[in-house]
Amino acid sequence: VDMYAKCGSLKHARKVFEKMPERNIVSWNTMIGGYAQHGYGSEAIQLVERMRQEGVKLDHITFIGILSACSHAGLVDAGCHYFDCMVHDHGIVPTEEHYTCMIDLLSRAGQLDKAKDCLKKMPFHPTVVVWMSLLSACRIHGHVELAKYATECVLELEPQRSAAFVLLSNIYAAASRWSDKASARKMMEDRGVKKEAGYSCIEVSNHLHRFVVDDTSHPQLEEIHAELKRLSLQMLELGYASDTRSVLLDVEEDQKKISLYYHSEKLAIAFGLIRTPAGTCIRIIKNLRMCGDCHTASKCISKIVGREILVR
Repeated sequence: VDMYAKCGSLKHARKVFEKMPERNIVSWNTMIGGYAQHGYGSEAIQLVERMRQEGVKLDHITFIGILSACSHAGLVDAGCHYFDCMVHDHGIVPTEEHYTCMIDLLSRAGQLDKAKDCLKKMPFHPTVVVWMSLLSACRIHGHVELAKYATECVLELEPQRSAAFVLLSNIYAAASRWSDKASARKMMEDRGVKKEAGYSCIEVSNHLHRFVVDDTSHPQLEEIHAELKRLSLQMLELGYASDTRSVLLDVEEDQKKISLYYHSEKLAIAFGLIRTPAGTCIRIIKNLRMCGDCHTASKCISKIVGREILVR
């Protein structure tokens, strides 16, 4: 169940789950966690309610799963309901993980003031994970000042956390505060902090192929570019427009569109399409978050080729 869920094959995970002759709390929590990971909030809720109907006792991990599922699906009211239910109906004392899920839930939904209140009320010192969750939400909702404060809190706890510098720098760039972005990058350099290079991997014929942005090393690069060019024309016909907000550089709009064209996800997807049989699923593994444009482009390509594309 866990393997299928982590690979994005939730139908297969659920099929194995339903065929189990006996299910313990680990089985239920694994399936709920799989739904949570991929944003299937309603399915996770249905499973939790089925647990209650079948008399299975929910534990603290069950609630981490359902709160995470609500967070990824934007189900704020449901998440708050389950948090209260955990405390008052099940007598479970919230842990750091539960509060982190709640802060993530509220932050993602843009309720940053409520997230800050929750953070202040939690009976623990906020961890790096909590502050990074708030910082990520600031990137989504463009809250510059709170992002600056959250970054300071992250760096107090973990001075070499490169992701904090990168997020703050990107938030400044999205707000066209280029001098602030340059200052954040300089601080990063002065501290000797190295940014992790982003990459996308795809397995084809038992061999792992790795791509980076603007990759020029792959032996089939010419074919990959040709496939991307073919797809881009069809994407335009479907109404796709490049989301240049994902390009956090002070350059002209045309240059931004060109840079989006060669993101590692797109290269990996194009390679998968030319090297795997029609109809098979394309699975991409990334080490960093996918940008908004690649997310939209992946859905568009999936529609064009009639193939499932999973990126995680």
